[in-house]
Amino acid sequence: MGQAEIDEATEQADAEDDDDDDDDDDAAGGAPSETYEASGKFEYGFAGLLDADNRTDLAPLTLASGQPVAGGEYTLRSGGYYRIDINADGSAELALSGGDFFRSVWVNEIVINDIEVRPMGVHSLEFDDAGTVTMSFIAVTPGRYTLSIPGSSGETQQAVFNIR
Repeated sequence: MGQAEIDEATEQADAEDDDDDDDDDDAAGGAPSETYEASGKFEYGFAGLLDADNRTDLAPLTLASGQPVAGGEYTLRSGGYYRIDINADGSAELALSGGDFFRSVWVNEIVINDIEVRPMGVHSLEFDDAGTVTMSFIAVTPGRYTLSIPGSSGETQQAVFNIR
């Protein structure tokens, strides 16, 4: 190989190095040249997970003296968006308590008489009169949780939520 061929090969290798797309220049403090988009498994659209199309309405809970709170156990999916009505008939002053349940979900809102409350945390809901509370939430932590009437011991006086 002659000197002219070596010089030509060197120039060609240098040209290829200039075209090489490495990030050495960005590390020197230059502005990033790309935008990175986080993409998930699901495409939720503009409203995201909280879009009404993603929400599942659950069977309502009932607070009535001597009546079962729920018709059966609820099985929820972690990451799922849910809405549930809690109906009180006013026959007694009753509450639903369940700190473990409320800590295992993210409560989006609680609606009482068309007033929307967006709480940081909830421990219980108490009804002094007849009325309905609508709660929307995202199930987060897998496990078995209950909402129960304080002071009651019967299995029908609680609602069981299994988050998977």
